[in-house]
Amino acid sequence: MLGLRTTIYKVGDIQKATEWYSKAFETNPYFNEPYYVGFNIEGYELGLQPEENPTLDKPESVVSYWGTENIQEAFDRLIELGATENEKPYNVGGDIMTATVKDPFGNVIGLIYNPHFQLKN
Repeated sequence: MLGLRTTIYKVGDIQKATEWYSKAFETNPYFNEPYYVGFNIEGYELGLQPEENPTLDKPESVVSYWGTENIQEAFDRLIELGATENEKPYNVGGDIMTATVKDPFGNVIGLIYNPHFQLKN
């Protein structure tokens, strides 16, 4: 295994989702087609794909956590943009904090502050 490369969120309205994720992650997609929208988030792929049967009731079986320097600020910003609270920021041990929100399309977005995380070269 080479490590995480891509996180994909299924969305009911790919155009609205593209606009929302552009604001939420403060970047524009590098690839934008009706069947897939791709964002480069500091070298990691955030992808959007249209759902055949859109639903806001999505299972929370897997959560990808996006790193942040200030978890409360990132959490509050996503809420202001229309996400809903799922798990408020909380300490999971040492200096590490996590939180989750649900995007306007029902997907869980994880946030993590982990000052110990380093990419392997």
